[in-house]
Amino acid sequence: MFATTFGTRKLHEARNSWHSGCWILKSLVYAMSIGIPFIIPNIFIQLYGEIARLGAGIFLLLQLISMLHFISWCNKRWMPDPGSNQCGLFGLFLSTISYIASFAGIGVLYVLYVPNSSCAFNIFTITWTAILVTVMMTVSLHSKVNEGLLSSGIMSSYIVFLCWSALHSEPQTGKCHSHMKISRDGDSATIVSFIIAICSIVMATFSTGIDTKSFQFRNDEVQLEEDTPYSYEIFHIVFAMGAMYFAMLFISWELNHPTRKWSIDVGWASTWVKIINEWFAASIYIWRLISPAVLRNQLVNEEFMPHRPTI
Repeated sequence: MFATTFGTRKLHEARNSWHSGCWILKSLVYAMSIGIPFIIPNIFIQLYGEIARLGAGIFLLLQLISMLHFISWCNKRWMPDPGSNQCGLFGLFLSTISYIASFAGIGVLYVLYVPNSSCAFNIFTITWTAILVTVMMTVSLHSKVNEGLLSSGIMSSYIVFLCWSALHSEPQTGKCHSHMKISRDGDSATIVSFIIAICSIVMATFSTGIDTKSFQFRNDEVQLEEDTPYSYEIFHIVFAMGAMYFAMLFISWELNHPTRKWSIDVGWASTWVKIINEWFAASIYIWRLISPAVLRNQLVNEEFMPHRPTI
């Protein structure tokens, strides 16, 4: 789909109909794609596994970019400008809810995943998440940044969710494992959580795929009526990487180790992928907050720096 829709920019093109129609032919192609992997040699499956792991990592990065774009949109829509007289009560309400959910979530994580003081890894992970939330809140309120609490509140909720997801992916062994997790034999909760995971990933993939403005270096292009509403090739490549990400969840990011029955996205590899994703997301957001002030200071220093006479 990426190859056949690449470069489609107008609604009257034949490839636009192929993108949004031709479902009988697409169903046949889909059925063939399901059967082909059973006859492909394992060496190609292993090769695709390495490519899929890379694609899944890129998908996480694209999700982060889309998340930052969504946060900026929320901040511009519901938070007033610093020089205006608007109150922004709804933005303040969302900020309060976000921070209450963030700190309450951190407290719940301590209760569920730190049953005793010997759980050093869980204590460090949750505490570091709390530090990141505090740093983001402090930086966003700094006079040189003046970003407000809405964007940092939403981002704080997001990284707390990533922390919970990482701890939830820990292997179900040891004394630090939550007693409220899914049982070893699998039950209805496993099926429900699996369906929720499918729906959330599909929604995230779809929203990221159509949010092509997040990945454009220039957003000043005029949108005409006959233009496609979004980039079809980006939509399909994001969905392909979303499928790669879901494949990694099925095998817990481990290419050479079998997964246990009734388990999905459980293992130390999955745990570390999510922890690194959380730290990277917080770092990118903090840099996004401080970069205008840092770059502004550099420009001022270069402007007032005395020029040495050349000989």
